[in-house]
Amino acid sequence: MWDYTDKVRDHFMNPRNVGEIPDADGVGDVGSLACGDALKLYFKLGPDQRIADAKFKTFGCASAIASSSALTEMIKGLTLDEAAKISNEDIAEYLGGLPKEKMHCSVMGREALEAAIANYRGIPIPMAQGEVVCECFGVTDLEIRRAIQESKLKSVEEITNFTKAGGGCGRCHERLEEILREERREIKLEPVPETGRRLTNIQKIKMIEELFEREIRPALRKDGGDIELVDLDGDFVTVALRGACGTCKKSKLTLKEYVEKKLREQVLDSLIVEEAR
Repeated sequence: MWDYTDKVRDHFMNPRNVGEIPDADGVGDVGSLACGDALKLYFKLGPDQRIADAKFKTFGCASAIASSSALTEMIKGLTLDEAAKISNEDIAEYLGGLPKEKMHCSVMGREALEAAIANYRGIPIPMAQGEVVCECFGVTDLEIRRAIQESKLKSVEEITNFTKAGGGCGRCHERLEEILREERREIKLEPVPETGRRLTNIQKIKMIEELFEREIRPALRKDGGDIELVDLDGDFVTVALRGACGTCKKSKLTLKEYVEKKLREQVLDSLIVEEAR
């Protein structure tokens, strides 16, 4: 269960400005339903060229809804230049903070605002012009570099928390590490150490099975589920969920947010969990 602030809960349970503006001056559409998060932001300018109204429609978790709701409240009364200065950190701060794993929701809000302003001005969306690094979520290198610079990110896991890049198949992790090293040298932060740990497949399998038996299986069995290691190919760990877990609608969340996280913490931080098909 995520540790949400009272303000996040309020904006999730009682979201402000839900809907659309048919004659909107600017519309920003980011994310996709296929990726699990999507946001469409509308704004209308008043005679004084300040944002007189803002509405949103979103598909996503509590943090996504709360971030979108907060953003519409934050930009009302601002000029476009003033609104453009709002960062994802500002959105999170307005809500009293977000869990680190949910910071990408505030980033999505800021990107929707940028897209809406670009739509009004008739210019391309700047962050969309870069190289697509994460094919699963369509995240470009420009988005990743900006997140690293602005939020002083130190690991691939933090990049995923802020941008979702690397949160799908994981095949972009090597490129994310490369960008991370480049940016941290550029902004003169301490270098990211090379991963010094090298394990054979047999060692990995043994450690994974031990972790399954010690922590993961007991936790899943409490809810009538179980897990089986099916295959290991380099850093790609293929597993099968059994029992109640195998038919649960939240099985993908269990794999990524629980199983993969445990494996990265206690076995190797580059492991990627996939479900057997």
